Amino acid sequence: MILDLSDDALEYGRQARLAFESAGGDRLVEQAQAAPDTRQSLAGAVLDGLGAWELEPRADADSLEAAAALCRSAGYWALPYPLAERLAAPGDLDADGLLVVGGARPSAAVAGIDMRWIAVDLEGHRSRVVGYGATGSEFVAELDLEPLDGAGAGNVALGLVLPCWTLLGMLDRAVALTVDHVSLRTQFGQPLSKFQGVQFQLTDAEVERSGMDILAKHALWSIATDQPGALQDALALRLAAIEAADVVFRVCHQLHGAVGFCDETTLSWLSRYSQPLRRLPFGLSATRDHLERTVGRRGLAGLFA
Repeated sequence: MILDLSDDALEYGRQARLAFESAGGDRLVEQAQAAPDTRQSLAGAVLDGLGAWELEPRADADSLEAAAALCRSAGYWALPYPLAERLAAPGDLDADGLLVVGGARPSAAVAGIDMRWIAVDLEGHRSRVVGYGATGSEFVAELDLEPLDGAGAGNVALGLVLPCWTLLGMLDRAVALTVDHVSLRTQFGQPLSKFQGVQFQLTDAEVERSGMDILAKHALWSIATDQPGALQDALALRLAAIEAADVVFRVCHQLHGAVGFCDETTLSWLSRYSQPLRRLPFGLSATRDHLERTVGRRGLAGLFA
């Protein structure tokens, strides 16, 4: 079992991060917030330039690793575009992207993106998105669905895992921003980073972030090698990702203080736009319940055992 991404995928991720920065970086999400209908134009050109739509993550492991690295870089800048959902598009239907849904009111952060979406639940029941209902904050819109014949259970794992890589990129950035913040701010004549209590909190955040990093790589390997427990691994990753995000953003907000909730602070935008990834298609309690019912008495295999 090799969990590290290939050198090519890592380099692709680095170049993607630089490309997003050159395209506007943190300003992209601010501009999209002001005009949601511009999301496609803001992100489309840079993604085309990176060859994002040439990736085939369902077809080969190299493309899968590159897609994961690309999603992580997009999360680092809170790219206002449903990249993971597009990369997870099903291979057997004429569609632009895949949305994993759950609950009585299926929703997704696709407001302002007019494309051919396929929705799938954990049981593999697929539907075509034929309209949008009420639109909320962070580009979240309720979905009007038209059921399709045939199951697509094999689609679900990738649709759960790639958004977790986007969330991982957000946690990377949140921790990096907070380390910079406590290194620059002083109190009682020394940087905040010198205080033991601050160091303990940062350690807690980094343990959660790095732990999610390993689990994300394992879930990716599980999909790439077509493991029978790929869906269980994907749910386990989602559970770990939500828990890690809760800890990381709590610590980062605490160490930033009140300024961390102001729009002038990048952390505020990251925290806000991490919410759809943490709440949809289902939150912490529902994810835990789905994992327990899916695993049953067998337990998890591999890294999660």
